[in-house]
This record gives sequence, structure tokens and C-alpha cells, in this order.
Amino acid sequence: MDLQTLTYIVVGLSFSLYIGIAIWARAGSTKEFYVAGGGVHPVANGMATAADWMSAASFISMAGLIAFMGYGGSVFLMGWTGGFVLMALLLAPYLRKYGKFTVPEFIGDRYYSKSARVVAVICLIVVSLTYVIGQMKGVGVTFSRFLQVDYDTGLIIGMVIVFFYAVLGGMKGITYTQIAQYCVLILAYTVPAIFISLNLTGNPIPQMGLGSTISGTDTFLLDRLDQVVTDLGFAEYSTSTRISSLNMFAYTMSLMIGTAGLPHVIIRFFTVPKVKDARTSAGWALVFIAILYTTAPAVAGMARLNLIDTIHPPGAEQSLAYDERPQWFKNWEQTGLLQFEDKDGNGRITYSSDAEINEMVKVDQDIMVLANPEIAKLPNWIIALVAAGGLAAALSTAAGLLLAISSAISHDLLKGIFRPGISEKGELRASRIAMAGAIAGAGYLGFNPPDFAAGTVAIAFGLAASSIFPALMMGIFNKRVNKEGAIAGMVAGLTVTLLYVFQHKGIMFIASTAFLGDMEPNWFLGIEPNAFGAIGAVVNFAVAFTVSRLTAEPPEHIQHLVEDIRVPVGAGDAQDH
Repeated sequence: MDLQTLTYIVVGLSFSLYIGIAIWARAGSTKEFYVAGGGVHPVANGMATAADWMSAASFISMAGLIAFMGYGGSVFLMGWTGGFVLMALLLAPYLRKYGKFTVPEFIGDRYYSKSARVVAVICLIVVSLTYVIGQMKGVGVTFSRFLQVDYDTGLIIGMVIVFFYAVLGGMKGITYTQIAQYCVLILAYTVPAIFISLNLTGNPIPQMGLGSTISGTDTFLLDRLDQVVTDLGFAEYSTSTRISSLNMFAYTMSLMIGTAGLPHVIIRFFTVPKVKDARTSAGWALVFIAILYTTAPAVAGMARLNLIDTIHPPGAEQSLAYDERPQWFKNWEQTGLLQFEDKDGNGRITYSSDAEINEMVKVDQDIMVLANPEIAKLPNWIIALVAAGGLAAALSTAAGLLLAISSAISHDLLKGIFRPGISEKGELRASRIAMAGAIAGAGYLGFNPPDFAAGTVAIAFGLAASSIFPALMMGIFNKRVNKEGAIAGMVAGLTVTLLYVFQHKGIMFIASTAFLGDMEPNWFLGIEPNAFGAIGAVVNFAVAFTVSRLTAEPPEHIQHLVEDIRVPVGAGDAQDH
């Protein structure tokens, strides 16, 4: 069976599964729409959280970034997994004990201010919309390559699928759909990695294969990779990092606290029955995430080696002739993500760090995971599975983000501010309308992606780190911070981060240089814009503490509320209130 037919079948079956689950798990109340009725088992919630968290950035982009950055790519592994540790220890159980539906609702109640709630909604929407751009772009690109449809058609199909299971089922439908999507995406990620590891090293465990010798030789795979990249003029793969220690620390910290402050992930911990289940589900989420995240370095290293060996075959006197390029090369040329220019006119492909002689003028980092099975000449069913996995990763995160946006609009703005007396039926209808509107807005951004699409994920984390995370932390652990301080801190953190991002030659510059370019000399302390969320968080904390000290302390009942949130006695049996 040809690849396109097989891909249609595999992707079609996965979509049928998602829609079927949405119909089965249709939400009948606002509690089911917002938090799945609060009765999700912690293991199931951990799996759904992993799918919600592992977006197109994790599935498609992360290994590609590591493939080209080498050791420096470890910032993503440390930051994105470390953030779940912070969330499990510092946020999830306390927010679950408080028992409300959304992050802005907690902020509004804790800081006894509708204004604080509105500011939190604005921060949430800015973060979520920034994040969702990359997901919709990933849906369109994956469809356009594997289903042979144009980008716009692929994006419309993805929007329709999300509309069905997100609008119909809300958090209840999304939760059980994300469990299925996790199974699809983790199989799609690990099965090719196992085959490629076997082919290269004879070891079926990719994590161990990365540190093994190449089959039939005494040469370790990483030593071979270091050799081939340095022969082409690139920095040594296993030791190089283009960023300073301070920049690497800021980048890791921004990703960590940004993870802990992501509203679409935090809301998942409101879906479990008891407080202790929130921490348990965070632990399970980390386990499920670790399966992919520990595999990613192996996928990255093996993909980079296979790419170079395809262009410069080992032992061959000359590089690959362009007319003899393999089918995968032709396929990806059609997408525009892989481009060749015969600079010397010899008809052969030259891949080098020297821009003057490098004829691979574009090798988009995002093709590495999707093209890897084709480069390694794996069976068509594995390539089709990878396509389904990439779509599952993008759609699962897009659904979570869209739910966070719609709940902020319907629950926090409409019910919380403008129409407090709205009926549950009316609020549920408004939630679905807001969800449909959010999908339409996300689709528009997907059809007209801003020039900064490549850097949006890291920027979204920086915005969450600088605005939402400090407000939650101070709200739980410092009863002296008042509404004036919290509002000033969120505004200051978000503003300084946005200004820094937009200041440095525009977002298009950031997208093209944030991961692989040279250091911009006028960056503050050498910290690049995508890592500036950590500085924005410091500004948020400093402003909030200063303003709070200069203004009246919170009311006594609010201070008692903060103390009560942290009391562990009987927390495991605490009920929603």
C-alpha cells in the first residue's frame, strides 16, 4: 500500500477515535465543561496532562532543535521537565485545595479584586494565543506534507476536528480524547526511534543506543557524530553550546517557571477528586512526559547523523549527486522546508557550516522528526504513524489552550464580571460560543501566521513566567501581597517582557536567531528575548512586593484564606468550596 493511502487510513482512524470519544464524553454541566466534573483518576489525568503539555513543539521541534544545537539543546529538556517539579510541589495541590475552575478566578478571589481577575484574563489570553499559533501552524504543515493537501485545507480539517471534541465535550471530552492522543503520539515517537536505534547500534532502547557503538564497529555513535559535524566545520555536537552560562540559566529558568505558570496545564489539576491527587497526577504526568523527553536526544542525534550520511555517504569520495537524491529529499523540497542551491555548478550537494560553499541553503529544524523515518528508510506504516502522532500532539495542546481561553472569557469575564446572575445553562452555551470563537481566532492566526511563528513557544513560556507564575506563587505563600501589588506586578512583568521581545529588531529577527544565530551585542546582560521571561518574573516579584509594602495590607479574611490554603491537615479529603 502506498504511503499516502496508508497515511489517510491511519490519520482517519485516529480522528474517528477522537470524535467518538467526544460524543461519548459530552459535557452536560459547566463543571464537566470546565473541569471534567472533578472526577478524573490521577493516572488518567497525568496521561491527559502529558498530551496537553507535549505540543507540536515537543513532538516536532524539540528534537530538531537539539539536532542542530547539540549539547546546548539541553535547556529545553531541563526547563520543560523541571517546570513540572515546581508545579507539583508549589502550585498544583494548593490550587486544587482552593477548588475553583480557573486561574483568573483564584487570582480574583485571592487578591479580592475584579480588576486583578481581568488583568489575569488578559495575561492568560496573551500567553495562550501566542502558544496556539505554533500548534495551528504545525497542523497545517503536517497535513500539507503527508496528506498531499494544501496548507489551508489541512488547517481547516484540523480546526473542524478540534471544534467537534472541544466544543462538544469541553474539559470532559478533551481529557479522554487527550488520553487517546497521548497513546498515539508516544507510539509515533518511540516506535521509529526503536527501529532507527536498532539499525544504527543494534540496541532497541534509543536512550541506550545514543551511548552505544555503531553496529559492526568499535566507534561510539556520539564520537562518530562529533567527527562528521566537525569535518563539515560545525561545532562539536556533544560539548558545544552557543549561549553563555548566564543566558543558559535564564533560558532554563524561564522555561521552568513558564511551565509552572501555563494556565492550560494548571487547569488540569482542578479535574481530580482530591487534593493529594493533584500532586499524584503531576508525578504521573512527569513519568509519561519523560518517555518522550528521554527519547528526544537519541532521536536528535541519530537524525542528524542520518541526514549527514545521506548527503555525504561514509567512505564515498564525493558527496551525493543532486540528480540521485532520494525520494524523501524530493518530498521535503516540495514543502519549501528543504532547499538546495547548486552554488559551484558541479551537480553535487555540499553541506557545510561555511555559508559561501554550503548548498543546503535551508534545512528547517522542524523536519527532522517527521523526515527521520523516511531518511532511515523505515516502512510506510511507521511514516504514517509519525504523521498521526504529530497531528495528535498539535491538536491535543491546541484544545487545552482553546479551553483555557474560552473558560476565561465565559467564566471569568461573563459570569465573574458582566453577568454574575447568568444560569448554568446560559454559561455553558456561552462557553461553547467562546470556544467556537477561540477556534476561529486561532484558525485566522494559522492562516496568517506572524513572522515570529518559529519562536512563539519560548516567548509564550516567557510571558507566562513573567505574568501568571509570580501572582500564583505570592498568592499562595505570601499573605502580605495585596491587590495593588499583584496588579502592578502582573502588568509590569508582562509589559517589560513584551517590550523587550518587540524591541530587538522585531519578532522576525527573534525567530531566525533565537536558537541558532549569533548573540545580539545589546541584549541586556547578554540574555536573549526568548529567555527574558526569567527577568520579567523578577520584575513582577519586585514591583509586587514594593507596591504591597507601600499600600494597605490585605483584609484579615484574605490573610486567613492564604493560611488555610497551605494547611495540609485533612487536605486529602478537602472538598470543593
